[in-house]
Amino acid sequence: MAGHGIFCTPFADIYPLYVAKAERKGLTGVVCGVRVEEVEDPLMQRIRWMDKLVDELAKGKKMEKILRG
Repeated sequence: MAGHGIFCTPFADIYPLYVAKAERKGLTGVVCGVRVEEVEDPLMQRIRWMDKLVDELAKGKKMEKILRG
């Protein structure tokens, strides 16, 4: 995944997209089909974890329960 555009994108540009995603999901939705544990690139893995976190929050789970594992 070297050279992926997300690596060059400032977090300030991504944050509003995550907020919009959480609002759009309206506490429903499915976690992305990519298994985070299988992503080899460490930066992309962190990006996928953030995406998964947003999905879990959008489902209505509390942060304490999500981060507990």
